[in-house]
Amino acid sequence: MKSIMSVDVEDWFHILEAASAPDISQWDSLPSRVERNFHKLLDLFSEKNVRVTCFFLGYVAERYPRLVKEALDRGHEIASHGYAHRLIYTLTPQAFLDDVRKSKEILEGITGQAVNGYRAPGFSVTAETPWFFEKLVEAGYRYDSSVFPAPRQHGGLSTNKFAPHLIADQLKEFPITVADVLGKHFCFFGGGYLRLFPYSVVRQMSRKVLGENRPVIFYIHPREIDPDHPRLSLGLTRTFKSYVNLKTTEAKLRNILDEFQVTTFAEFIAENPSFFTEPSSRRKPTTVTTDNRVAETA
Repeated sequence: MKSIMSVDVEDWFHILEAASAPDISQWDSLPSRVERNFHKLLDLFSEKNVRVTCFFLGYVAERYPRLVKEALDRGHEIASHGYAHRLIYTLTPQAFLDDVRKSKEILEGITGQAVNGYRAPGFSVTAETPWFFEKLVEAGYRYDSSVFPAPRQHGGLSTNKFAPHLIADQLKEFPITVADVLGKHFCFFGGGYLRLFPYSVVRQMSRKVLGENRPVIFYIHPREIDPDHPRLSLGLTRTFKSYVNLKTTEAKLRNILDEFQVTTFAEFIAENPSFFTEPSSRRKPTTVTTDNRVAETA
């Protein structure tokens, strides 16, 4: 089974829930690194002859439409990361709908193609946002990769569905990949988790997931292959989570692309229709408890 490689296309200052994180009104005045870092990723994907899904922040796409066009020209799938990089549970249903519609319209205006996929900033869909999936469908999305099925700082959902599945016969859900370790679920496959764990562990856990007939959903941010990017002033814990092992990311990404077959969400859907033959959301997810919380490192 192929796995899925994805990029959340955002800049170095798009850090969630940090007092020092700049407001969107300040973003244009900051030195951007997303162009050079995303180009480096595109070149790496071309070198390895793989296609990936690029979840563009609408703000980045609006400011740098040429990045969207180049990713599309190189055969990658274009998807949405919302517009303003705000946690879902801080928004009203209407504000969320407006945000995801704006991002979708920007991306479709650049590409001339339908944008079907969405990923929430911080995987911040929770039981307190029961309208989330309904509003995504209303906005015209066909699949989502926002559910984090384990405890985390930004929420998470308690669910027994870890493989791709249908929600209410309309939306295809790709939960972020977790692996069972001694009865607890951990992510090893993207963001700070990928940076924190040695590659030998990432490889072992990836093979474990694939052995359970599930794709691994890998994800990365452009800033993570740029160890010298500017830093925000954060507390000790958050500094560790945001900046740990940045120098190791590119080598780990290269190893993944060498050892695992990866594809886009769109191609996975086309090649694996059996995952979506019947709805699997018969149980309403609930928020996870705060006990034994998995460290937020994404």
